[in-house]
Amino acid sequence: MKSINYALLFLGCLIFHVVGTWSLPLIDRDEPRFAEASREMIERGDYIVPHFNNQLRLDKPPLAYWAQVASYKIFGQNDLAARFPSAVAAALVTLLILAWGSRIGGNRVGWWAAIIFTLSLQTFVHAKAAVADMWLVLFMTTAHWSAYELVRDRLWPTDQASTLKHQTLFWWFVLYLSLALGFLAKGPIAWTPLLTLAAMKLLVGDVELAKRCEFVRGILLMLAIVALWGVPALIQTDGEFLRIGIGRHVVGRSFGAMEGHGANSLGIYLLLLPFYFVAIFASFFPWSIKLPSLTKKLWRSRDKIDIYLITGAAIIFVIFSLIKTKLPHYTLPAFPLLSLLLARHLVDHRQFLKRCAIIAASIYLIVALFSAPATRAFPAAQLFRQTRDELRPEMEFGAVDFQEPSLVWYFRSRVHGWMTPLNPTTAVTFMGKSGPRFVVLPTALTAKTFPDPPGAWKSFTTRGFNIAKGKHVDLTLVLKPD
Repeated sequence: MKSINYALLFLGCLIFHVVGTWSLPLIDRDEPRFAEASREMIERGDYIVPHFNNQLRLDKPPLAYWAQVASYKIFGQNDLAARFPSAVAAALVTLLILAWGSRIGGNRVGWWAAIIFTLSLQTFVHAKAAVADMWLVLFMTTAHWSAYELVRDRLWPTDQASTLKHQTLFWWFVLYLSLALGFLAKGPIAWTPLLTLAAMKLLVGDVELAKRCEFVRGILLMLAIVALWGVPALIQTDGEFLRIGIGRHVVGRSFGAMEGHGANSLGIYLLLLPFYFVAIFASFFPWSIKLPSLTKKLWRSRDKIDIYLITGAAIIFVIFSLIKTKLPHYTLPAFPLLSLLLARHLVDHRQFLKRCAIIAASIYLIVALFSAPATRAFPAAQLFRQTRDELRPEMEFGAVDFQEPSLVWYFRSRVHGWMTPLNPTTAVTFMGKSGPRFVVLPTALTAKTFPDPPGAWKSFTTRGFNIAKGKHVDLTLVLKPD
């Protein structure tokens, strides 16, 4: 019966997260980058080093790409297939929360913790996004749970700890395997559960923690698993994966705002330090309504399990508060821990929990099912729909001003060439070359750039919103058939 419940929960969550993903185009810039890099993996037959638009893409490790490649093999190369792995990862996180919550508070705690996580706003968004975040959450949650199991006899009262099965070797292996897979999902941030363990050693004074967790052997196992991919990747890129993946995208994000997300001045940096402690009220909505009262309650009285969950969540919030680059979803790996905390202390508030769950689920489903009109805001997808019958595999294409990744993702589904960045002058030269081709440029520049186009040329125009830059755009695609 228990296995049936888990299967139904997984299936229900998967359907919930998949609903609507087929009607909304991929959103610039991260979604098309992931989706296209996975497609180029298949085209190249290279599953070690990702590429985007025929250029190295060293921002992220490859696990999310591998998941998308598997999805493409099943569903084809489309928006749904690109997003499907995130829905699977989110559903798996929900199962983990149910199982972990049932062990620390019984079935009611497990079920409500799973519901709270699933119906959080940030979960709803990122379970439908073609990015790596849900895979990071999955493996960090697994690592936090397995780390908890390694120290739980220090967290439970003595009379209860003796009734629990303790499979140290199993949980030790799961911990370090999860840390390795988490790194392959999104890099070193996946290793923060080790900081939670270190903090718990200070808080509960477990002198056997080092022996029980066997950190040296475990870290060597973790690094060995990562090296199965990392060593070939470093060799193929002459060390660039380390310099860019770690140097620029880990160290760089810590000490500078990337792509305008955050602030580089000291004053704005200090002003943004509490960013995540404010943003949580939107990201964790509707459950964040209860966070102030929960904080007050835990301040007065808390047990060691509370301390473990608080410590794991707090470390994530503090790390990302100190990092200069800031985006609301960075603290998503803390949501399973917050869900368990809330469920433990709100399990008797059934009317509030049911009311929030029904309202949140209804709103999310309405948004997901009736988001089709929003597709008009995505200019790359609109242009592709208008022109796909005119596209041929041998065509080359370029773009002026609007050079977003969505152009590459959508048009390369029909065209084998690569997007060439252009300006108005080089666009004229580009279109003057032999062979079929097209260029995308702002409508206002079209008449100036091509004042007297040949009669065989065709043009298609659309209006939309460039989400990456936060501005409306009018775009024209000028196509030369031969």
